Amino acid sequence: MKAFELYDATTVEEAVGLLEQHGPTSKVVAGGSDLVTGVMKDWIQGPGMPYPNVLIDITTIPALHGITATDSGLTIGAATTLTDVIQNETVRQTYPLLADAAASVASPLIRNFATLGGNVNQRPRCWFLRGENFPCYKKGGDFCFAVTGDNTYHAIIGGELCYIVHPSDTATALLALNASATVASAGGQRVVPFDEYFIGPREDVLRENILQANEMMVDVQVPAPAANTRMAWTKLKDRQVYDFALTSVAVSAVVDNGVWTDGRVVLGGVSPVPWRAAVVEQALVGKDIASAARSAAALIRNEARPLSNNAYKVDIAVGLTERTILSLLA
Repeated sequence: MKAFELYDATTVEEAVGLLEQHGPTSKVVAGGSDLVTGVMKDWIQGPGMPYPNVLIDITTIPALHGITATDSGLTIGAATTLTDVIQNETVRQTYPLLADAAASVASPLIRNFATLGGNVNQRPRCWFLRGENFPCYKKGGDFCFAVTGDNTYHAIIGGELCYIVHPSDTATALLALNASATVASAGGQRVVPFDEYFIGPREDVLRENILQANEMMVDVQVPAPAANTRMAWTKLKDRQVYDFALTSVAVSAVVDNGVWTDGRVVLGGVSPVPWRAAVVEQALVGKDIASAARSAAALIRNEARPLSNNAYKVDIAVGLTERTILSLLA
Protein backbone atom coordinates (compact mmCIF):
# COMPACT_ATOMS: atom_id res chain seq x y z
CA MET A 1 0.00 0.00 0.00
CA LYS A 2 1.29 3.45 -0.91
CA ALA A 3 1.41 6.32 1.57
CA PHE A 4 -1.65 8.56 1.92
CA GLU A 5 -2.79 11.56 3.93
CA LEU A 6 -5.46 10.99 6.59
CA TYR A 7 -7.87 13.66 7.81
CA ASP A 8 -10.26 13.31 10.75
CA ALA A 9 -13.37 15.26 9.81
CA THR A 10 -15.62 16.42 12.64
CA THR A 11 -18.59 17.63 10.57
CA VAL A 12 -20.21 16.68 7.28
CA GLU A 13 -19.38 20.15 5.94
CA GLU A 14 -15.70 19.65 6.74
CA ALA A 15 -15.67 16.23 5.06
CA VAL A 16 -17.25 17.39 1.80
CA GLY A 17 -15.01 20.46 1.86
CA LEU A 18 -11.98 18.18 1.94
CA LEU A 19 -13.42 16.10 -0.92
CA GLU A 20 -13.91 19.30 -2.92
CA GLN A 21 -10.40 20.50 -2.10
CA HIS A 22 -8.50 17.30 -2.93
CA GLY A 23 -10.54 16.06 -5.90
CA PRO A 24 -11.08 12.51 -7.26
CA THR A 25 -8.02 11.05 -5.51
CA SER A 26 -9.62 11.71 -2.11
CA LYS A 27 -12.04 9.19 -0.57
CA VAL A 28 -14.11 9.00 2.59
CA VAL A 29 -13.35 6.04 4.84
CA ALA A 30 -15.29 4.61 7.76
CA GLY A 31 -14.69 0.99 8.78
CA GLY A 32 -12.25 0.60 5.89
CA SER A 33 -12.98 -3.11 5.47
CA ASP A 34 -13.13 -2.74 1.67
CA LEU A 35 -11.32 0.48 0.77
CA VAL A 36 -8.24 0.02 2.95
CA THR A 37 -8.01 -3.77 3.21
CA GLY A 38 -9.22 -4.36 -0.35
CA VAL A 39 -9.00 -1.66 -3.01
CA MET A 40 -5.88 0.07 -1.65
CA LYS A 41 -4.14 -3.06 -0.41
CA ASP A 42 -4.48 -4.66 -3.83
CA TRP A 43 -3.44 -1.47 -5.66
CA ILE A 44 -6.59 -1.47 -7.76
CA GLN A 45 -6.21 1.53 -10.01
CA GLY A 46 -6.50 2.83 -13.53
CA PRO A 47 -7.82 5.83 -15.46
CA GLY A 48 -11.32 5.03 -14.21
CA MET A 49 -10.18 4.30 -10.63
CA PRO A 50 -7.64 6.85 -9.41
CA TYR A 51 -5.68 5.55 -6.43
CA PRO A 52 -6.57 7.47 -3.23
CA ASN A 53 -3.91 9.87 -2.01
CA VAL A 54 -6.16 11.34 0.69
CA LEU A 55 -8.52 9.52 3.06
CA ILE A 56 -11.12 11.41 5.08
CA ASP A 57 -12.21 9.55 8.22
CA ILE A 58 -15.94 10.09 8.77
CA THR A 59 -16.22 7.91 11.88
CA THR A 60 -15.14 11.04 13.78
CA ILE A 61 -18.37 12.83 12.77
CA PRO A 62 -20.91 12.32 15.60
CA ALA A 63 -23.88 13.17 13.36
CA LEU A 64 -23.19 10.11 11.18
CA HIS A 65 -23.65 7.63 14.01
CA GLY A 66 -26.86 6.22 15.41
CA ILE A 67 -30.39 5.11 14.62
CA THR A 68 -33.42 7.35 15.10
CA ALA A 69 -36.94 5.92 14.97
CA THR A 70 -40.10 8.00 14.57
CA ASP A 71 -43.68 7.27 13.57
CA SER A 72 -42.76 8.06 9.96
CA GLY A 73 -39.78 5.75 9.77
CA LEU A 74 -36.13 5.17 10.52
CA THR A 75 -32.98 7.24 9.97
CA ILE A 76 -29.62 5.47 10.17
CA GLY A 77 -26.35 7.38 10.07
CA ALA A 78 -23.94 6.27 7.35
CA ALA A 79 -21.17 5.53 9.88
CA THR A 80 -23.40 3.32 12.03
CA THR A 81 -21.88 -0.15 12.28
CA LEU A 82 -23.68 -3.19 10.98
CA THR A 83 -23.62 -4.66 14.48
CA ASP A 84 -25.49 -1.62 15.79
CA VAL A 85 -28.08 -2.07 13.03
CA ILE A 86 -28.52 -5.76 13.86
CA GLN A 87 -28.82 -5.22 17.61
CA ASN A 88 -31.21 -2.26 17.47
CA GLU A 89 -34.55 -3.37 18.89
CA THR A 90 -36.65 -1.23 16.54
CA VAL A 91 -34.84 -2.58 13.51
CA ARG A 92 -35.27 -6.15 14.70
CA GLN A 93 -38.97 -5.77 15.49
CA THR A 94 -40.19 -3.45 12.73
CA TYR A 95 -37.64 -3.88 9.95
CA PRO A 96 -36.48 -7.50 10.33
CA LEU A 97 -35.54 -7.65 6.65
CA LEU A 98 -32.76 -5.13 7.24
CA ALA A 99 -31.60 -6.85 10.44
CA ASP A 100 -31.43 -10.22 8.68
CA ALA A 101 -29.58 -8.81 5.66
CA ALA A 102 -27.05 -7.01 7.84
CA ALA A 103 -26.52 -10.15 9.90
CA SER A 104 -25.63 -12.08 6.74
CA VAL A 105 -22.72 -9.76 5.92
CA ALA A 106 -19.21 -11.15 6.47
CA SER A 107 -18.30 -12.16 10.04
CA PRO A 108 -19.19 -10.76 13.49
CA LEU A 109 -15.73 -9.19 13.80
CA ILE A 110 -16.08 -7.35 10.48
CA ARG A 111 -19.64 -6.29 11.29
CA ASN A 112 -18.32 -4.66 14.47
CA PHE A 113 -16.45 -2.02 12.43
CA ALA A 114 -18.00 -2.18 8.95
CA THR A 115 -20.61 0.55 8.46
CA LEU A 116 -23.97 0.71 6.73
CA GLY A 117 -22.77 3.41 4.33
CA GLY A 118 -19.64 1.45 3.51
CA ASN A 119 -21.59 -1.73 2.83
CA VAL A 120 -24.03 0.05 0.51
CA ASN A 121 -21.29 1.87 -1.40
CA GLN A 122 -18.56 -0.78 -1.58
CA ARG A 123 -16.92 -1.52 -4.90
CA PRO A 124 -17.75 -4.75 -6.79
CA ARG A 125 -15.91 -7.98 -6.06
CA CYS A 126 -15.23 -9.07 -9.67
CA TRP A 127 -11.89 -10.87 -9.73
CA PHE A 128 -10.90 -9.14 -12.97
CA LEU A 129 -11.56 -5.71 -11.46
CA ARG A 130 -9.68 -6.75 -8.32
CA GLY A 131 -6.83 -8.27 -10.33
CA GLU A 132 -3.87 -6.01 -11.00
CA ASN A 133 -3.29 -7.13 -14.59
CA PHE A 134 -6.77 -6.71 -16.09
CA PRO A 135 -7.41 -3.22 -17.55
CA CYS A 136 -11.18 -3.69 -17.72
CA TYR A 137 -13.89 -1.17 -18.60
CA LYS A 138 -14.40 -0.23 -14.97
CA LYS A 139 -10.75 0.76 -14.61
CA GLY A 140 -10.95 2.84 -17.78
CA GLY A 141 -9.93 0.08 -20.20
CA ASP A 142 -11.76 -1.18 -23.27
CA PHE A 143 -12.70 -4.79 -22.50
CA CYS A 144 -14.71 -6.91 -20.04
CA PHE A 145 -12.60 -9.97 -19.31
CA ALA A 146 -15.62 -11.80 -17.88
CA VAL A 147 -17.13 -12.12 -21.35
CA THR A 148 -14.49 -14.61 -22.50
CA GLY A 149 -13.03 -15.56 -19.11
CA ASP A 150 -14.32 -17.31 -16.00
CA ASN A 151 -17.72 -15.70 -15.43
CA THR A 152 -19.06 -18.24 -12.93
CA TYR A 153 -20.16 -15.59 -10.42
CA HIS A 154 -20.96 -12.72 -12.76
CA ALA A 155 -24.21 -10.98 -13.71
CA ILE A 156 -27.07 -12.74 -15.46
CA ILE A 157 -29.26 -9.62 -15.70
CA GLY A 158 -28.43 -6.07 -16.83
CA GLY A 159 -24.80 -6.60 -17.81
CA GLU A 160 -23.53 -5.08 -21.06
CA LEU A 161 -19.98 -3.66 -21.11
CA CYS A 162 -19.45 -4.86 -17.53
CA TYR A 163 -20.86 -7.96 -15.83
CA ILE A 164 -20.03 -7.26 -12.19
CA VAL A 165 -22.61 -8.06 -9.52
CA HIS A 166 -23.45 -5.63 -6.76
CA PRO A 167 -21.97 -7.04 -3.52
CA SER A 168 -24.11 -5.30 -0.87
CA ASP A 169 -26.65 -7.31 1.13
CA THR A 170 -27.95 -4.24 2.95
CA ALA A 171 -28.47 -2.34 -0.31
CA THR A 172 -30.67 -5.17 -1.58
CA ALA A 173 -32.78 -5.09 1.58
CA LEU A 174 -33.00 -1.30 1.68
CA LEU A 175 -34.25 -1.12 -1.89
CA ALA A 176 -36.97 -3.61 -0.98
CA LEU A 177 -37.85 -1.34 1.96
CA ASN A 178 -38.19 1.69 -0.34
CA ALA A 179 -35.32 3.51 1.40
CA SER A 180 -33.71 6.81 0.45
CA ALA A 181 -30.22 8.20 1.01
CA THR A 182 -29.21 11.69 2.08
CA VAL A 183 -26.25 12.82 -0.04
CA ALA A 184 -24.05 15.77 0.88
CA SER A 185 -21.75 17.92 -1.24
CA ALA A 186 -20.19 21.35 -0.80
CA GLY A 187 -23.38 22.79 -2.29
CA GLY A 188 -25.71 21.24 0.30
CA GLN A 189 -27.70 18.06 0.79
CA ARG A 190 -30.29 16.18 -1.24
CA VAL A 191 -32.38 13.04 -0.72
CA VAL A 192 -32.17 10.30 -3.36
CA PRO A 193 -34.54 7.30 -3.41
CA PHE A 194 -32.75 3.97 -3.62
CA ASP A 195 -34.73 3.36 -6.82
CA GLU A 196 -32.54 6.10 -8.35
CA TYR A 197 -29.36 5.65 -6.30
CA PHE A 198 -27.62 2.81 -8.15
CA ILE A 199 -26.08 3.07 -11.63
CA GLY A 200 -25.58 0.17 -14.02
CA PRO A 201 -22.80 -0.07 -16.63
CA ARG A 202 -25.22 0.94 -19.39
CA GLU A 203 -25.49 4.35 -17.75
CA ASP A 204 -21.92 4.81 -16.51
CA VAL A 205 -19.48 1.91 -16.51
CA LEU A 206 -17.11 3.69 -14.11
CA ARG A 207 -19.59 4.05 -11.22
CA GLU A 208 -22.07 1.93 -9.29
CA ASN A 209 -24.07 4.77 -7.72
CA ILE A 210 -24.91 8.44 -8.15
CA LEU A 211 -22.20 9.72 -5.79
CA GLN A 212 -19.82 12.15 -7.48
CA ALA A 213 -16.20 12.39 -6.37
CA ASN A 214 -17.05 15.36 -4.13
CA GLU A 215 -20.13 13.78 -2.50
CA MET A 216 -20.79 11.42 0.40
CA MET A 217 -23.71 9.54 1.95
CA VAL A 218 -24.91 11.08 5.21
CA ASP A 219 -27.69 8.71 6.23
CA VAL A 220 -30.31 6.23 5.08
CA GLN A 221 -34.01 6.83 5.61
CA VAL A 222 -36.51 3.96 5.68
CA PRO A 223 -40.24 4.71 5.69
CA ALA A 224 -42.47 3.05 8.27
CA PRO A 225 -43.98 -0.15 6.83
CA ALA A 226 -47.67 -0.15 6.01
CA ALA A 227 -50.10 -2.23 8.02
CA ASN A 228 -49.99 -5.97 7.28
CA THR A 229 -46.48 -5.75 5.84
CA ARG A 230 -44.48 -8.96 5.91
CA MET A 231 -40.78 -9.27 5.13
CA ALA A 232 -38.39 -12.05 4.16
CA TRP A 233 -34.69 -12.41 3.37
CA THR A 234 -32.85 -15.34 1.79
CA LYS A 235 -29.18 -15.51 0.85
CA LEU A 236 -27.44 -18.39 -0.90
CA LYS A 237 -23.65 -18.49 -0.59
CA ASP A 238 -21.00 -20.69 -2.13
CA ARG A 239 -19.65 -21.34 1.37
CA GLN A 240 -21.62 -21.53 4.60
CA VAL A 241 -19.00 -19.41 6.33
CA TYR A 242 -19.12 -15.70 5.53
CA ASP A 243 -19.23 -15.02 1.81
CA PHE A 244 -20.87 -12.84 -0.80
CA ALA A 245 -24.21 -13.88 -2.25
CA LEU A 246 -24.49 -16.16 -5.24
CA THR A 247 -28.05 -14.91 -5.15
CA SER A 248 -30.05 -13.15 -2.46
CA VAL A 249 -33.72 -12.18 -2.34
CA ALA A 250 -35.35 -9.45 -0.27
CA VAL A 251 -39.14 -9.22 -0.15
CA SER A 252 -41.35 -6.68 1.60
CA ALA A 253 -45.07 -6.94 0.86
CA VAL A 254 -48.49 -6.04 2.18
CA VAL A 255 -50.36 -9.33 2.54
CA ASP A 256 -54.11 -9.49 3.14
CA ASN A 257 -55.50 -12.98 3.82
CA GLY A 258 -52.76 -14.56 1.73
CA VAL A 259 -53.21 -12.11 -1.15
CA TRP A 260 -50.34 -9.89 -2.35
CA THR A 261 -51.69 -6.33 -2.20
CA ASP A 262 -48.47 -4.41 -2.84
CA GLY A 263 -44.77 -5.00 -2.38
CA ARG A 264 -41.22 -5.19 -3.63
CA VAL A 265 -38.99 -8.07 -4.68
CA VAL A 266 -35.27 -7.29 -4.99
CA LEU A 267 -32.45 -9.67 -5.96
CA GLY A 268 -28.78 -9.38 -5.09
CA GLY A 269 -25.86 -11.20 -6.68
CA VAL A 270 -27.43 -11.31 -10.15
CA SER A 271 -26.94 -7.82 -11.58
CA PRO A 272 -24.54 -4.85 -11.50
CA VAL A 273 -27.11 -3.13 -9.25
CA PRO A 274 -29.53 -4.47 -6.65
CA TRP A 275 -32.15 -5.64 -9.12
CA ARG A 276 -35.78 -4.85 -8.47
CA ALA A 277 -37.83 -7.66 -10.01
CA ALA A 278 -40.74 -5.50 -11.14
CA VAL A 279 -41.97 -8.25 -13.45
CA VAL A 280 -42.45 -10.52 -10.43
CA GLU A 281 -44.12 -7.82 -8.36
CA GLN A 282 -46.62 -7.02 -11.12
CA ALA A 283 -47.51 -10.68 -11.58
CA LEU A 284 -48.37 -11.01 -7.88
CA VAL A 285 -50.63 -7.97 -7.41
CA GLY A 286 -54.08 -9.09 -6.32
CA LYS A 287 -53.11 -12.76 -6.47
CA ASP A 288 -53.13 -15.51 -3.91
CA ILE A 289 -49.46 -15.86 -3.02
CA ALA A 290 -49.53 -19.61 -2.49
CA SER A 291 -50.83 -20.27 -5.99
CA ALA A 292 -49.08 -17.46 -7.89
CA ALA A 293 -45.53 -17.48 -6.45
CA ARG A 294 -44.12 -20.12 -8.79
CA SER A 295 -45.36 -18.60 -12.05
CA ALA A 296 -44.42 -15.10 -10.93
CA ALA A 297 -40.86 -16.12 -10.00
CA ALA A 298 -40.47 -17.96 -13.31
CA LEU A 299 -40.79 -14.65 -15.15
CA ILE A 300 -37.20 -13.91 -14.11
CA ARG A 301 -36.13 -16.28 -16.88
CA ASN A 302 -37.40 -13.76 -19.45
CA GLU A 303 -35.08 -11.09 -18.01
CA ALA A 304 -31.94 -13.22 -17.66
CA ARG A 305 -29.08 -13.21 -20.18
CA PRO A 306 -26.49 -15.56 -18.66
CA LEU A 307 -22.89 -15.85 -19.80
CA SER A 308 -21.06 -19.04 -20.71
CA ASN A 309 -20.50 -20.36 -17.16
CA ASN A 310 -23.30 -18.93 -15.05
CA ALA A 311 -26.64 -20.14 -16.46
CA TYR A 312 -27.04 -22.10 -13.20
CA LYS A 313 -27.71 -18.77 -11.47
CA VAL A 314 -30.95 -18.38 -13.41
CA ASP A 315 -32.38 -21.54 -11.83
CA ILE A 316 -31.15 -20.40 -8.42
CA ALA A 317 -32.70 -16.94 -8.81
CA VAL A 318 -36.07 -18.39 -9.82
CA GLY A 319 -36.17 -21.02 -7.08
CA LEU A 320 -34.91 -18.70 -4.34
CA THR A 321 -37.40 -16.01 -5.29
CA GLU A 322 -40.31 -18.45 -5.14
CA ARG A 323 -39.16 -19.79 -1.78
CA THR A 324 -38.71 -16.32 -0.29
CA ILE A 325 -42.13 -15.13 -1.47
CA LEU A 326 -43.81 -18.22 -0.05
CA SER A 327 -42.06 -17.70 3.29
CA LEU A 328 -44.22 -14.60 3.76
CA LEU A 329 -47.07 -16.98 4.52
CA ALA A 330 -45.24 -18.83 7.27
